[in-house]
Amino acid sequence: MYYRIRLADKVRVPPHRLGEDLRTVILDVLQEQLEGSIDKEIGIFMAVTKVLDVGEGEIVPGDGAVYYDVEFEALVLRLALQEVVEGLVVETTSFGAFVSLGPIDAMLHVSQISDEYINFDEKNARLICQESKRFIAVGEPVRARVVTLSLNEREPRDSKIGLTMRQSGLGTARWLEEDLAKEKEKEKGGERGGR
Repeated sequence: MYYRIRLADKVRVPPHRLGEDLRTVILDVLQEQLEGSIDKEIGIFMAVTKVLDVGEGEIVPGDGAVYYDVEFEALVLRLALQEVVEGLVVETTSFGAFVSLGPIDAMLHVSQISDEYINFDEKNARLICQESKRFIAVGEPVRARVVTLSLNEREPRDSKIGLTMRQSGLGTARWLEEDLAKEKEKEKGGERGGR
């Protein structure tokens, strides 16, 4: 889930930027430091959007910079186990698909796509269900559930997020549309049979 949150921190404004607009410099510094980083308590920083308040500056002897107490607003992604998420398939491999959730990619292992056996069509970069012939390809939107979550604050690229689509209401957008159409057909059939 995405959240817009309000945070407070101490920000170091380097000496070579002291003549510039203070709020702009502080926003630049916060964006550079935080965007793309992970804090297990707060979430994955997508963007620092606004500087809300700047306190008095402090000078530390031996450092030409000025340190300001700052309140700011940020947009974060906070994932939870069993949460349903939507993403975009960015890569397919013989062992599954990588799904972009915005600032981070998650893994959809072949064993978590369907109850069917899955074949990898390397030429077309698709994962194909053997019986139903449903497939997953790069660029497709998917709805999945988070089943494993291991965030690494120090090395965000080493974070591991595992997804599943093996439950009702999950799958590619195309699969979900097909399932909805089948449900409507069943309802119409039931109405005709009951008269």
